[in-house]
Amino acid sequence: MADAREFEVGIGIGTVRGLRFGEEGGRRVLALHGWLDNAASFVPLAPLLSGLDLVALDLPGHGRSAHQPAGTDYTFVSAVHQVLDVADALGWTHFALLGHSMGAGIASLLAASMPERVERLVAIEALGGLPETVEQTVPRLREAIASARGLGTRPLRVFPDLDAPVRARMRVNALSEPVARLLVERGVRPVDGGHVWCSDPRLTIPTAMRMTGEQVDALVAGIECPTRVIYAEPAQPYLPEPDRSRRARLLPDGDLVVLPGGHHLHMEQPGDVAAAIGDFLLR
Repeated sequence: MADAREFEVGIGIGTVRGLRFGEEGGRRVLALHGWLDNAASFVPLAPLLSGLDLVALDLPGHGRSAHQPAGTDYTFVSAVHQVLDVADALGWTHFALLGHSMGAGIASLLAASMPERVERLVAIEALGGLPETVEQTVPRLREAIASARGLGTRPLRVFPDLDAPVRARMRVNALSEPVARLLVERGVRPVDGGHVWCSDPRLTIPTAMRMTGEQVDALVAGIECPTRVIYAEPAQPYLPEPDRSRRARLLPDGDLVVLPGGHHLHMEQPGDVAAAIGDFLLR
């Protein structure tokens, strides 16, 4: 593939930006990154996937894209509509999806809700969504509302250079320095005295409502398109075995690949992940 090209399109909430790889005429793929990441998440992997017209988005509130309007929430359902708005603006009636972590969860919802539009799905390190027990419904809602009301308008921390945010991403996500720097360089903006994070602080508010395990199972079982799930080993604490593999088996037309690596294996080991994807998106 050619080098990444900057991409932008206007939708209802404002401008959504991202990176575009490959050439028009290839298999149309929308790539959706994880929580607090951005389109640079796919920079190591995309050049290893041939035959694609791949558009990696900065999802709203992330990277260089517009934030959600004041008074609204970041939810998977709103993200599904925004991704569809981007596809509509591109003139893409049909397309495939490539998602990592949160992006794989959003892609799962989109594939289940719009089967007539989604041709194929590659889900890396997530499938469906994170479930919640019925007993935690009220505590979770209370925590989310209190957090949102208390967020206020605190000033953003200014970093004099990128070393501190790069070290923070390395520590929090167990990333190598080059990978962390890719995400940070697209995830900050210049201000007087240095840089601040681009991401909307509201993204740090806990999710107010989650599906139950049974609802997540039903969602996964409703994904009709051919799906390839790629998990890293060891499993993440919030995506434990054997439940994550059991959920993948609910796919009507799916398969599962498990690779040794960390949560951002598509960035740290792009060759292995590209080999696991193979020609799946081209079929």
